[in-house]
Amino acid sequence: MFKKILIANRGEIALRIQRACREMGVKSVVVYSEADRDAKYVKLADEAVCIGPAASAQSYLNMPAIISTAEVTDAEAIHPGYGFLSENADFAERVEQSGFTFIGPTPESIRIMGDKVSAKQAMIKAGVPCVPGSEGALPEDPKEIIRQARAIGYPVIIKAAGGGGGRGMRVVHTEAALIHAVQTTRSEAGAAFGNPAVYMEKFLENPRHIEIQILADEHKNAVWLGERDCSMQRRHQKIIEEAPAPGIPRRVIEKIGDRCAAACKRIGYRGAGTFEFLYENGEFYFIEMNTRVQVEHPVTELVTGIDIVQMQIRVAAGEKLPFTQRQIQMHGHAIECRVNAEDPYKFTPSPGRITAWHAPGGPGVRVDSHAYTNYFVPPNYDSMIGKIITHGDTREQAIARMRIALSETVVEGILTNIPLHRELMVDAKFVEGGTSIHYLEGWMSQHKR
Repeated sequence: MFKKILIANRGEIALRIQRACREMGVKSVVVYSEADRDAKYVKLADEAVCIGPAASAQSYLNMPAIISTAEVTDAEAIHPGYGFLSENADFAERVEQSGFTFIGPTPESIRIMGDKVSAKQAMIKAGVPCVPGSEGALPEDPKEIIRQARAIGYPVIIKAAGGGGGRGMRVVHTEAALIHAVQTTRSEAGAAFGNPAVYMEKFLENPRHIEIQILADEHKNAVWLGERDCSMQRRHQKIIEEAPAPGIPRRVIEKIGDRCAAACKRIGYRGAGTFEFLYENGEFYFIEMNTRVQVEHPVTELVTGIDIVQMQIRVAAGEKLPFTQRQIQMHGHAIECRVNAEDPYKFTPSPGRITAWHAPGGPGVRVDSHAYTNYFVPPNYDSMIGKIITHGDTREQAIARMRIALSETVVEGILTNIPLHRELMVDAKFVEGGTSIHYLEGWMSQHKR
């Protein structure tokens, strides 16, 4: 096992990784920007090193600074968390070339799965069902693009091959708008991701967003840890996640889970990862794989009892998975609400100083957050300041506990989206379960503030 790990991230995930290290008896080094000097995880770290100013490009995305810090602190491995450099194959490669262990997949796996076209091709070969679409990147010939769209059937969605986080997507309902949409998405993709390649898929009208959590080691073992329903989202950004997915038969989940684990063995995957699917009319359609720990990993941890972050570290250290697929059992139901520093209905950021912070407690309540009273939420990064997760024997109990937890939570000095979560927890359709990815935006249009 490693003696010291460098955490190349910030916010709640930096604190989460730090806690896993402390439980395992591993020392941690955190890097931080000038804007995060007073962060909780900086104060709690065994060692903390400032690597640059607030701008991400000069701090959390500064590869030489991060690797140099690992060198001077004698760290043995680097955990990238999520976001920033976590799915950057070049960074993973530079980490390993510098003599450190990257706590994540191999650079080759990250490259394959980071490009949506190559990822889809790999999944088709592995027998994982995919959304009908173009076989690869769209050609330059407008006539061929039109031919492919007709074969797929409208509406279609144009996606950036190197995109993610809901960016680089455009829905097309008519042939007249197709070529302009392709050209515009190409331009945006080139500017945002450095890769102008785009591809086309059938646009599903009312799908759910279901994902399968997997773990794999370098000894050709791979398991899946159940599923998560992440359909409650706005502009492709998740707000509420839960496990298991309500209303989907277990035999259907088991079939797709087994395929995901088999795909990991086929491509030689190592570490934690998430297969994301659209689910409609009883069918799963692969959309992408995230080669890192997910924001919503706690709901899976609560229903399986497996510490995913510790497993990432153990697998990176060369250990075998300590369990088989048959040994993994699901217990109860878990729900996660992302707490963002933003206007709850306009979704505009609300940085500033938290003048009062009180986290909820009680049976089945978990809070992952780096916030505290007098903490200043910087305007430079993602607006998420924490996550409230509840677990119960049933979905109804998990929802009831979330209602109580949200009612107890106090955040003053800034705006948060907690009022929105409180409303959604009593919304009839959410309580019923099984809403599509478009539900929240429709709900928002009917509840304008």
